Amino acid sequence: MTTIVWLRRDLRLRDQPALQAAVQRGEPIVPLFIDSSAEEGSSARGGASRWWLHASLESLDSQLRRLGSRLILRQGPALATLLQLITEVNASAVVWNRCYEPTLIKRDQSIKAAVKAAGCEASSYNGALLREPWEVRNGSGNPYRVFTPYWRACLAQGEVAKPLGAPSKLSAPASWPKSLALEQLGLKPLIPWDQGLAARWSPGEPGAHKLLTRFTTQRVAGYIQERDFPALDATSSLSPHLAFGEVSPRQIWHAFTAPKAALKPGASGGGAAAFLRQIGWREFAYHLLFHYPQTVQEPLRPEFSAFPWEPQPGALRRWQRGQTGYPIIDAGIRELWTTGTMHNRVRMLVGSFLVKDLLIPWQEGAAWFWDTLVDADLANNTLGWQWVAGCGADAAPYFRIFNPVTQGEKFDATGAYVRRWVPELARLPNKWIQQPFAAPDAVLQQAGVVLGSTYPRAIVDHSVARDKALLAYHRMPKSKDKDSDTGLAT
Repeated sequence: MTTIVWLRRDLRLRDQPALQAAVQRGEPIVPLFIDSSAEEGSSARGGASRWWLHASLESLDSQLRRLGSRLILRQGPALATLLQLITEVNASAVVWNRCYEPTLIKRDQSIKAAVKAAGCEASSYNGALLREPWEVRNGSGNPYRVFTPYWRACLAQGEVAKPLGAPSKLSAPASWPKSLALEQLGLKPLIPWDQGLAARWSPGEPGAHKLLTRFTTQRVAGYIQERDFPALDATSSLSPHLAFGEVSPRQIWHAFTAPKAALKPGASGGGAAAFLRQIGWREFAYHLLFHYPQTVQEPLRPEFSAFPWEPQPGALRRWQRGQTGYPIIDAGIRELWTTGTMHNRVRMLVGSFLVKDLLIPWQEGAAWFWDTLVDADLANNTLGWQWVAGCGADAAPYFRIFNPVTQGEKFDATGAYVRRWVPELARLPNKWIQQPFAAPDAVLQQAGVVLGSTYPRAIVDHSVARDKALLAYHRMPKSKDKDSDTGLAT
């Protein structure tokens, strides 16, 4: 008899509850990954994520082989693939860590029932969150829709469980079942657009822990002061590793020594507390996705269903290509194109520009991020876009519209970020680097900038676009929901 460990968004050996459960059963273990993207709907990975997955699976297989094991790769519908492998290896149990995307919850429930009906044990575990989404409720027994009370309730539940260690060896079956070669999954792009990703990232559990160690020992002290400046390497860069489960939130939590009191809302706990609050936002995103699964495509605040969006394919393409004529926006999009990531402050600006300056539906932005981000995560992506559009839980008020020029001047005053990603503007003086459309002709000529040729003219006038967006907002029917105008939580 054997135990199958079905791996999904948990590609690691340390703090791996399903793997530990398999070890405790005392049977040979068959680690399995199934590429079932054809049945995953909105949860199916985008192009950049598939690139990461290829490298992460390669890394995990290497780690498993050092323990006397290996990773079995299959492709096809998850249930049929599992039932076939159960028969092939005479499995007594299948174990896995839970996923929380709506389509995967329904599918996994059906799989668990079918596996049990086939006479095989089936068990699932929490390997992705500090708290299960159903474990945190408000005083009325309902899910939270505002971050600060949600986070306060999480902290009140007591200490976070300590992470599990990694097994020192895994028992192998007498003979290994057939496995596809990694290349047969077709995860890497046919057209080699991924050089920038490979230069920027080291997917896999070892890469995740290298970044975690670097952040906790070298970066966290300056995190609060530096995290909003995109030209600085001041953030953890752990988000894609979290998205693929190469590191767990429990491991991140216990990597810090900040006292619990410093993590309470309103307390000053330094960089560690500020960073762990971001882990709290990730937890909140999963809480919302679990309780409001419709929000992947629909606004949580129903009044936004009547918002007069203006789909504009041409404007959307210019935004996607980093050709809006607003340097901080274009820099963010080009950073995304090249590296598969974008600084968090710039993500807010880029998102606000799409939905409020261009009045393009937030779902278009969410779809683009899903395909181009290496850290694409359905819960975080949904929360972030509904937040910036003003239509979700704990959302930024719609009337809060970021000015791309003043934001650029505040957080990229010397233009270092813009100069890196929009090099055609590199010779502009600091005064004009965030607004070339306002620069005198002589300044543009000296910098070698020809608007409409070497760099696009501004796609909209921000002040005009802002007034138009506010007018549309004020004409929209207002919700009577008591949470509809909470504003920012932090």
